[in-house]
Amino acid sequence: MPTFQSNPINSSPLRSTLKRYPGLFGVPFVLIIVGASFGLQSFTQTRYDLHDQKVKQVSGEQALGLDRNKRKFDIREEYYKLSAAGEQDWEPKRIARPKGVPEWGVPPTETSPSVKDTKS
Repeated sequence: MPTFQSNPINSSPLRSTLKRYPGLFGVPFVLIIVGASFGLQSFTQTRYDLHDQKVKQVSGEQALGLDRNKRKFDIREEYYKLSAAGEQDWEPKRIARPKGVPEWGVPPTETSPSVKDTKS
């Protein structure tokens, strides 16, 4: 049984030339990619410059707002303020005792000899 030929019947001359010399396709392709990178560099630089300008404007407006409302910091004043607040903000509150527990805690389960001597 005969095998099929690997060459097509109607092969284009461009295809055979590119198959023989792959640099005819590869070199122009690489040159276009590198050239486009350099060509688009100005657009990307403009993008980053605009972004930096927006960030600087926002930080400048925030700095003006913070400086206007800022008061002088004194460590002694803060210390006295915190110590006074700590003494006045709490109040003792009694929690209800569970049922069956005597007033002075858990009753002893066994009495020691020293306790028996004191009762007599």
